[in-house]
Amino acid sequence: MPSYLITPDQQAMQEAAARFARERLAPGYQKREATQVIDRALMREMGELGLIGVDLSERYGGLGLGSTTAGLIIEQIAHGDFNVAYVQLLASLMGSIVERHGTPELAAHWIPRVVAGDAMIGLGLTEPRGGSDAANLMLRAERRGDRYLLTGEKTSASCATQCDAFVVFARTGAADAGARGVSAFFVEADAKGLTRTNFDDVGHKAVGRGSLFFDGVEVAAALRLGDENRGFSQVMQGFDFSRALIGLQCVAAAQASVDEAWAYTTEREAFGAPLASYQGVSFPLAEAETMLAATRSLCYLTLGLRDAGKPHTAEAAMCKWLAPKTAFDVIHQCLLTFGHYGYTMDTPHQQRLRDVMGLEIGDGTAQIMKLIIARERVGRAAVQYAKPGG
Repeated sequence: MPSYLITPDQQAMQEAAARFARERLAPGYQKREATQVIDRALMREMGELGLIGVDLSERYGGLGLGSTTAGLIIEQIAHGDFNVAYVQLLASLMGSIVERHGTPELAAHWIPRVVAGDAMIGLGLTEPRGGSDAANLMLRAERRGDRYLLTGEKTSASCATQCDAFVVFARTGAADAGARGVSAFFVEADAKGLTRTNFDDVGHKAVGRGSLFFDGVEVAAALRLGDENRGFSQVMQGFDFSRALIGLQCVAAAQASVDEAWAYTTEREAFGAPLASYQGVSFPLAEAETMLAATRSLCYLTLGLRDAGKPHTAEAAMCKWLAPKTAFDVIHQCLLTFGHYGYTMDTPHQQRLRDVMGLEIGDGTAQIMKLIIARERVGRAAVQYAKPGG
């Protein structure tokens, strides 16, 4: 985001996040892949610095600084460690959902813990048979007096074995009701009947992705988020926010590789001159800087629209498909710029490449995002006659 558009308070938060990322996160980025966990001590450090959930209400321990400030922080954190930035991503997305749709008692108990770095709230949405058809849910929530019984499976949940609670989408209406028969629930990770597994993925290893199995898990009716059978349409509105944050997360990882590539090309010589003096080397990096600047601007435009209370669904979808693709292409070019050394596991490019790739799938594929953009522009005509693969 251009510095002339940032307020002094935002600049101070941005600088604090950049310093923490540079000093505490970047040196351990590759080591954390081996441990396959996000260190809670690091989370608490970020919480103490006020770097988690800055957009959440001051009433619950946040700073009430808005979506754009949250974007400034997540971009800096992801520059140091793409995976640790999931702490900010989940805090802003899930914290806002709990704040808007949960009871004041629920928000007062959980959001301060999230902001302090003492807890993480995850998302249970995707199911094995559903994938991109997010509203086609089979996990069932049956009403039993003042409780619901949840039975079924969720998959592809980020931080599945690390989160302390989850926002879970389940079917409360008719099987053929689509999104109109879905409700959202707050479920604690230690609930009786809930078990969790972890996948062996290509990337995101410090985050982890896995399945949640619900075997008659009891959830109090007071822990339903939003109205019954309307949870999908009410709660999913928050994902326009997370898609812009994801865009900045990906841009930051790619920018880290570009920064390293520029440094390498000025230090490394070939034929008696720095590599940066050759246009075949410098021009691809110049193109990368341009694409990242354009994508970053789109993300901040989306967050600015959100802060102004204006529609931003199409712009958020643009962020979600463009940023991961651009970041992947840029990081790939940086890896090649390092030559044979770039192909080793010693450099972080290969890890960033694998980490960013996951967000070409998670939270909505490029095809789904483009469908959303078309629907926002021309309405249902964009999907009425659409056929699979068309």
